[in-house]
Amino acid sequence: MNRTELLAREGCLTVIRQPAAPIKPAPGQPGSHSTFVPAVPEVFVAVLDDGRILAFNGHVDLGTGIRTSLAQIVAEELDVAAAQVEMQLGHTDATPNQGPTIASATIQISAIPLRCAAAQARHALIELASRRFGMAAARLHCDGARVFGETPNGDECSASFAELVQGERLALTLDLQTPVKDPATYRVVGKSSRRVDLPAKASGQLTFVHDMRVPGMLHGRVVRPPYSGVDTGAFVGTSLLSVDEASVSHLPGVKAVVVIGDFVGVVALREEQAIRAARELRVTWKPLPPLPSMDNPATAIASAPAKRRALLEEGDVDAVFNRDDVVTLERTYVWPYQMHGSIGPSCALADYRAAGEGRITVWSGTQNPVSLRYDLAQLIARDEADIDIVRMEAAGCYGRNCADDVCGDALLLSRAVGAPVRVQLSRADEHLWEPKGTGQVVSVRGAATRDGELLAYDFAARYPSNDAPILASLLTGVVPPVGGVFEMGDRTAVSPYESPNRRFVCDDMAPLVRASWLRGVSALPNSFAHDSFADEMAAAAGVDPLAFKLHHLKDPRAIELLEAVATRAGWTPRSQDSLRWDTDQRYVRGRGVSYARYVHSRFPGFGAAWSAWIADVLVDRITGEVKVERITVGQDTGTMINPDGVRHQLHGNVVQVLSRSLKERVRFVDGRVASREWGGYPILTFAELPALDVVLMPRQGEPPMGAGESASVPGPAALANAIYDATGVRIVAPPFTPESVRAALAQAGRLLQPEAHAASPT
Repeated sequence: MNRTELLAREGCLTVIRQPAAPIKPAPGQPGSHSTFVPAVPEVFVAVLDDGRILAFNGHVDLGTGIRTSLAQIVAEELDVAAAQVEMQLGHTDATPNQGPTIASATIQISAIPLRCAAAQARHALIELASRRFGMAAARLHCDGARVFGETPNGDECSASFAELVQGERLALTLDLQTPVKDPATYRVVGKSSRRVDLPAKASGQLTFVHDMRVPGMLHGRVVRPPYSGVDTGAFVGTSLLSVDEASVSHLPGVKAVVVIGDFVGVVALREEQAIRAARELRVTWKPLPPLPSMDNPATAIASAPAKRRALLEEGDVDAVFNRDDVVTLERTYVWPYQMHGSIGPSCALADYRAAGEGRITVWSGTQNPVSLRYDLAQLIARDEADIDIVRMEAAGCYGRNCADDVCGDALLLSRAVGAPVRVQLSRADEHLWEPKGTGQVVSVRGAATRDGELLAYDFAARYPSNDAPILASLLTGVVPPVGGVFEMGDRTAVSPYESPNRRFVCDDMAPLVRASWLRGVSALPNSFAHDSFADEMAAAAGVDPLAFKLHHLKDPRAIELLEAVATRAGWTPRSQDSLRWDTDQRYVRGRGVSYARYVHSRFPGFGAAWSAWIADVLVDRITGEVKVERITVGQDTGTMINPDGVRHQLHGNVVQVLSRSLKERVRFVDGRVASREWGGYPILTFAELPALDVVLMPRQGEPPMGAGESASVPGPAALANAIYDATGVRIVAPPFTPESVRAALAQAGRLLQPEAHAASPT
């Protein structure tokens, strides 16, 4: 039900907010430049006379379970069961504009208006009951979608929410100062709840955008240019020489070949017909100019032009490094380009309508419905008011894959043929063209006393930007192929391990290849550097790494979390004696500890949940293979809306970051992305999953923190630290593949030869 229908309905109580102009992105930050203000108020909660309770949030559920958690928040304030609340997420014609679903901000930030709206609706329902019963509101209470009271003579009276709103049309303006429940009284929030989305998925009901069908729908496929994964340069949008439409005119079902600039697509009656037509269409492209080499992304990032941005400086860092009584260490850490690696290639369905013929509808798996609406309006030169984005489930991505791009493809093809068109990308198109999680180079210097007191810390992160306009706009020339410079390298840039002298800077630069945000953004590489370096400083000083980190943490919640995880894992102090690595054992075990709090948004930003890892690994000194045997992961999420949901988030974060740390790296040839299928971009398999132990800190009553990304952030450093503990070899550039581990062992003289060692691990 859209907002207009809802607000015009009799028998309805709504809590609304007048729409405001979209917030402009801060300088150097990504965001939509839309100025569109809807004419209809935004609705957060609605109580209907047919018994339904509706709630609306502008963010979307990416498999993280927020549909369930948001329903719990509304249910708690209305004193109903979570199953009685119908959540609508991300539909631009129904939900509030709360921006893109990023930065683990849904529960921490965007749920606040929803909570207040539900509380406001409860107060209003009690007031309606007060008038109906002639009884003071203070003597009434809600339970199970009814309002109950007791008369002076002891008789009970009650009315359902549906009965109370019959004949009413109440629209209350959202008041963020509305009194909400004391967390000590919670009955729904803080209790594990079954995921409300799973029954439909398990029973094959329409859930995923890939399964969406409408009458008269056709199928489309795109033919991409040869400059895979590159979206800047004068050749972008201008490289097409010719398209031989006759090459597919004989094929069954082909309805159209669409060519606009470098955008080439085909439309057919059936999907397999569109696939065949796209494969057989003869397209000729201009020769590409030489592209900058990406054979060694670290070299490319380190040598690219950049603008230094100071973040924080305290004390006199340089003076400490000039002393001769300190232990100093300097290290460079390198993070690779990585894919979102969505298991299902992106898909969209678009139904274009000419001006005056109705609204344009796009069914999408986007994380950014409002931003996408602006991009599509720009693409086809129409008003945003003409376009509805219906958000449906899609393959997970935790950032931005091709979900927005395929919407542009479908919309252009639908406009060309005057019918609804569904487009699903091929695996190769998804792999080659999705905006990558960007690589990063981090340089660190540290100085400590000989007994392990950190005195100075000097940190610089080089971060290529992640501006990625939708492909259809680039290929058709609607958007110029000039990469913007974003200030996005500062997430968790300040180390949690404090010292009296410290300096943090970020080197911002234009994108080198097509990139967008990926889970953890720059926080994950920055934290990899912080915690790996802390481990190295501890080793240089001969101090147990856990003791070193606890000593240099000042945040009491961080300390308590790290101690709880260490206790659960049974941590024992790690010896830094090099003699213990002087062994002829083929299989060696090690443990690594790490901690981080995900700090996002523009520096200094704000923190999400606290997280810590202890990783147990087994390293094969012949093959270089790293087997992760056990992960103990803890998180302080503040109040947990759905503890099982938080636990599942930790599971998902661990699985994904293990894959990213052990296997994932985009490969380039001649400056272009070359990883086009799973053989060229392997991911973690079920057989490689370790035992997993989760520690959830009991913080009910504290403000809820974002849980969607936090547990990813400490992971890579924990693994690197564990590999070092096992082998005495420090690896500073994930992924920790057998090849990279073998090379590091060989360089350190610790690689074993196979003929002398055939024993199995014990």
